[in-house]
Amino acid sequence: MKRFNVRVYGLLLNDNREILLSTERRGDFHFTKFPGGGLELGEGTKDCLMREFKEELGIEIELKKHFYTTDFFQRSAFRNEEQIISIYYLVHSKQLNKVKNGMEALDREEGNKHHFYWKRVEDMEQNDLTFPIDRLVLSILKR
Repeated sequence: MKRFNVRVYGLLLNDNREILLSTERRGDFHFTKFPGGGLELGEGTKDCLMREFKEELGIEIELKKHFYTTDFFQRSAFRNEEQIISIYYLVHSKQLNKVKNGMEALDREEGNKHHFYWKRVEDMEQNDLTFPIDRLVLSILKR
């Protein structure tokens, strides 16, 4: 292991108890996760998450409360030399009307695909999410 990679994710639920999910393709790798991204140097976790939602969806969010922080070892799916530490917050937005099923990310990188969609928490299964930490968070959310 050469370094830590801190990731920050938002659990955004609408009035129908649907949660916002992000589906991406980078090269041949397809994955589904909760919205969010990587912490940048000089940034706090809350600032990171607010930035990610603004960049990707064009919406402002409020962080309601901390939900979960990784408490087990997880190697990065993209860089073998990195250990992932993920932090999840329950978030709220007054701009949910801007987030439509199939909406493309505003900051999508050239050649990659990145879309958002809503799914009822009760209808979700572990294999709807790609990464082990997200799957654990889903199981906690469904309790």
